[in-house]
Amino acid sequence: MEIEAKRWGFRGKQELNAASASTVRGYLNQIIARINKDNSSSVIRLGHGDPSHFPSFKTTPAAEDAIVDALRSAKHNCYAPSAGVLPARRAIADYLNRDLPCKLSPDDVYLTSGCTQAIEVAINVLSRPGANILLPRPGFPYYESCSAYNHLEVRHYDLLPEKGWEVDLDAVESIADENTVALVIINPGNPCGNVYSYEQLHKVAETARKLGILVISDEAYDNLAFGSTRYVPMRVLGSTMPVLTLGSISKRWIVPGWRLGWIVTSDPNGILKKSGVIDSIAEFLNISSDPATFIQNSCHFFMKQAATPQILENTKEDFFSKIISTLRECADICYNRIEEIPSLTCPKKPEGSMFVMVKLNLSMLEDINDDVDFCLKLAKEESVIILPGRAVELKNWLRVTFAIEPSLLQEGLARVEAFCQRHAKKQ
Repeated sequence: MEIEAKRWGFRGKQELNAASASTVRGYLNQIIARINKDNSSSVIRLGHGDPSHFPSFKTTPAAEDAIVDALRSAKHNCYAPSAGVLPARRAIADYLNRDLPCKLSPDDVYLTSGCTQAIEVAINVLSRPGANILLPRPGFPYYESCSAYNHLEVRHYDLLPEKGWEVDLDAVESIADENTVALVIINPGNPCGNVYSYEQLHKVAETARKLGILVISDEAYDNLAFGSTRYVPMRVLGSTMPVLTLGSISKRWIVPGWRLGWIVTSDPNGILKKSGVIDSIAEFLNISSDPATFIQNSCHFFMKQAATPQILENTKEDFFSKIISTLRECADICYNRIEEIPSLTCPKKPEGSMFVMVKLNLSMLEDINDDVDFCLKLAKEESVIILPGRAVELKNWLRVTFAIEPSLLQEGLARVEAFCQRHAKKQ
């Protein structure tokens, strides 16, 4: 029966349309929809960083056993405190304290539902009328989405491919003003695969101090570094300017679906406390959802051992070594195969994370309008999924994920090469 009314007092929220469309998932859904169902080739996904599906990227049995033990104990079926359970926060503080001049305490750690909620916390806390935030280009688009939804103005600074994706600090200083609240860096880099040296981080810290802003250091891929540059966390420079470290167990332990992350304050000078940021983090978590209690307590059991520099009792050191070795192998495959494709250019071999940025040389291709067109046609013709650079604020580039089974990576890149050859301009 049709219902009539003069006026309905509800409607959808338009802000969500724009925020959702610009996400990685939004772009990938468009591309996946173009796959030709009549094509007998299997779909190879080089567009999304979730290696947990593949045999070479399985989590450690220690982590699985910790989950089972926590569930069977029947002690962790309750609600958790809004900041997270104390043993888990203590274990994460210990884990992050390695090589830190100013040690963290459990009170500096706030648990979140994955690193994505940690981003939400940071953006919500810092948003205020007229404020702006400095985001890297290319970067992780969830920052743009959260900022747009919270009416926080985004200003982009460039990462420089010709300098190994270093931060353009001159650009940072030119776009910052008295309403700038923070600078975001992602280290190891998503989507560039770069790892910042201590010298680079020190320059970033000095620039932030000069501008009077804090640094949000996204370290979702912490310790996933396999090149010549040693991984250094931004929090070692917390005495220079306040740092909010965002992280999770998702990538290093290969368990993205477990949804346990954190936001950590590194601020020995107490600036975040005096400014009210600490109180605002706690208050935001009071009105948001929490990670599952049993996941938090499991984290305590398997992560606490990872805080020690010796061979680990639970999560064995050879587990981490194997993951790093596999990522290095896959990065080599990806870089070397792309170097063989004339219409693609990789300015720097990846040294960390699970991604690499690849320049699309449109002048060498026919019937390809831009990066989105390239990815849509590649999906239709070859059943290979790659993320267009536009999704990460860099038009006519591609973000390629190399964290998949090495044999599948070889096959996927062979299909990309065949696609490029088919669309190559005739000489």
